[in-house]
Amino acid sequence: MIRSDAEYQKAIERVNQEKKIVKKTKSNLKKEGLNPKEIERALNPLLSFMAQLEEEIETYEKIKRGDFETLENFEGLGRSLIALRINKNISQKELADKLEIAESQISRYEKNEYRGISIERVNEILHALNAKAVTKFEPLVA
Repeated sequence: MIRSDAEYQKAIERVNQEKKIVKKTKSNLKKEGLNPKEIERALNPLLSFMAQLEEEIETYEKIKRGDFETLENFEGLGRSLIALRINKNISQKELADKLEIAESQISRYEKNEYRGISIERVNEILHALNAKAVTKFEPLVA
């Protein structure tokens, strides 16, 4: 997951570099006489990596626009907290300062996608980010 504008810019640069590499590699493989299926098979790992990076870029852009995914049973809560921080243009250091904790703690939280975090800490983070979570319980039909 891309967590900052700097990482976002690096990801865009990387995709552009990878596109050039794919184009050059494809040309070289054609010159070597490989057929289209062989070329496709050879390029698949590179294309797969590029697609994953493009997906991360797209997700970051959605987050910046405020397009958040709906949580179900709190799955993805950590990713949502990271997304909210990104959307608010608040750095890990700024969030840490607001919570009066070390920046390294925020880094650890985000690295682990806030696994095991208490509800109290979630509320503190939401308050620091000037945001709220809306929860609705729905009984499942048996």
